[in-house]
Amino acid sequence: MTESRVRRWRRSLRVLLVAVAGPTLAVGALTASPAHAAAADDIRINEVVTTGDVNDSVELYNKGTASVDLSGWILKDDNNSSKYAIAAGTTLAAGGFVAFDVHNAFGLGSDDEARLYLADGTTLVDSFSWSEHSDPSWSRCPDGTGAFGSAAVTLGAANDCGSGGVSATAWPGGSSVATADTKNAFGSDLSGLYQEGSVMWAAQNSGKLWRLVPNGSTAWKADTSNGWTSGKTLKFPGGSGTPDDEGVTLTGSGAGGGVYVASERNADSSGTSRLSVLKYDVSGTATTLTAATEWNLTSDLPSVGSNLGLEAITWVPDATLTAAGFKDASTGAAYNPANYGSHTGGVFFVGVEGTGMIYGYVLKDGGTFTRVASLSSGMAGVMELQWEPQASRLWAVCDDTCDGQHRTMKINASGVFATTAIYNRPSGMDNLNNEGFAVSGSDACSSGTKPVYWSDDSNDSGHALRRGTITC
Repeated sequence: MTESRVRRWRRSLRVLLVAVAGPTLAVGALTASPAHAAAADDIRINEVVTTGDVNDSVELYNKGTASVDLSGWILKDDNNSSKYAIAAGTTLAAGGFVAFDVHNAFGLGSDDEARLYLADGTTLVDSFSWSEHSDPSWSRCPDGTGAFGSAAVTLGAANDCGSGGVSATAWPGGSSVATADTKNAFGSDLSGLYQEGSVMWAAQNSGKLWRLVPNGSTAWKADTSNGWTSGKTLKFPGGSGTPDDEGVTLTGSGAGGGVYVASERNADSSGTSRLSVLKYDVSGTATTLTAATEWNLTSDLPSVGSNLGLEAITWVPDATLTAAGFKDASTGAAYNPANYGSHTGGVFFVGVEGTGMIYGYVLKDGGTFTRVASLSSGMAGVMELQWEPQASRLWAVCDDTCDGQHRTMKINASGVFATTAIYNRPSGMDNLNNEGFAVSGSDACSSGTKPVYWSDDSNDSGHALRRGTITC
């Protein structure tokens, strides 16, 4: 995604501002039956978003030990005539989160209130008021019980209550960074990267996929065989549209099992989000590739600006997740791949630029899906995700919006991904608009280090690819 530097500076400033006027919280007295009141008392307004790149939204959290039926419950702002009725059949599991986009029912102003009522419309369950817009989110910390404060947007997942005591440290490798392409070989908009041995796959926002091969020992060039010389044009299923592809990954089957691309919209209808994962067969010689399958996740994710959607994708094997005790957020129990029938043998994790959120999905054959994880990256945006199997860690990467910060995450004792390290960019690299990051495999280790690569969406100084190192 290409943005002007001014727009990026404004977005960074908005995320970093600290609220000067604190919000207030009030809990209504419940007058329903004792059993109903006890259940309702476990439901709390947990996050409110009133401005920015996400539509006005209210998140609820169940701090209790049993599921609660929210059918017909009502959300209001400070105006009694403004109502959003929660759909019939909506339940909230114990420890669960659910967010509602209320902007079509009412707007949340800079001096306003969010109120939650039982289905009778008069029994107040919870309320929260504020005296200025969220920046970007008003969030409880800890979830369900703490005070509201300014935090990153994490709708539908645990609130971002800090990095768990992890502080940023120096880059875990060499400080120097060198260009890894010939000048102006790819131009601007080069985004996601994925290294498969001696091949580098690269997604370009203009609906193009590149297959790169080594150009000497430290650089990459376009493959000139099988129609890849200028990259291949991508299409949605049926041969329509132009995917604004931002991320690329493979499964354990390698490229022979298909290349998976994350797209945030159809560039032919650029004002509308289309948050999709697309699968392509790359085995032929045709210069245009039509997606064999599309998993359109738009309806399952909080609304964001059409140019602030899916930026990152990576795949983690089922065996790795089960061995680590990964928790399936859709069931609250240990992840069991057998529950999902025929799928890719792993979970795809996608990153959203506009919110900094990461979501895990089982993408089932035929285009259906189940979300099994929702977590905050702790950064203003996620531009790239990479699973590093040798270290069993997930890399989450931000661009110049976050001064090139990288974070690593591992599955903790609770079965969820948690931040294990925060790294500043290498001191020898400028604050570039890096939207792609790839980690070499263990076979590339030499003298205790191995290469990593970045793609610069802005093609600064005529170069889109750069090379650095990390410790093995």
